[in-house]
Amino acid sequence: MKRTLTSQGKPFTFSPKNQKKVTEIISQYPVTRQASAILPLLDLAQRQAEGWLPQEAIEHVAELLKISPIRAYEIATFYTMFNLSPRGKYLLQVCTTTPCQLVGSDEILQACNQTADVEQGEISKDGLFTVFEVECLGACVNAPVVQINDDYFEDLNAERMLNILNDLKLGKQVKPGSTIGRQCSAAYEGPHHEKEDV
Repeated sequence: MKRTLTSQGKPFTFSPKNQKKVTEIISQYPVTRQASAILPLLDLAQRQAEGWLPQEAIEHVAELLKISPIRAYEIATFYTMFNLSPRGKYLLQVCTTTPCQLVGSDEILQACNQTADVEQGEISKDGLFTVFEVECLGACVNAPVVQINDDYFEDLNAERMLNILNDLKLGKQVKPGSTIGRQCSAAYEGPHHEKEDV
């Protein structure tokens, strides 16, 4: 998928609360190495901008760190964790690498696409969902897995995925982790959480 910078059409500055975090983050680096704070600052900017990183935010971070804007653009466009255009409230990243695909990730991706009713990377009409097919999320033992914003949902099937999506539509809290109550990376038949924890 093509990754291009998008403008929000207005200047970006950190909120007073986030400006305190900016100061804390930068202070963790030696004076001669403060440009190394770019990743956490871009992440903070993306969170403030409701899940995406406008061009103005990238430029503001570059200015704070006293680096050229092109250096900040290079980093923001290289790492796929930075969303360079607006997205839905919930970013659904569906892993379709071989371990997930072998246990049903295609059906999960189809369920996500049908629920969102959009093409990959677009925002659903209700503003709730953006769906991406991604490569390995690194939770192969609990495949199939979907990352929703910062959380992993594991041991999925199409029905469990639809339940999660419906709960999100209703504004309900959803519990990340294994959808079958598996403890960490235990064998499928192995230890599960107690019923009250599921």
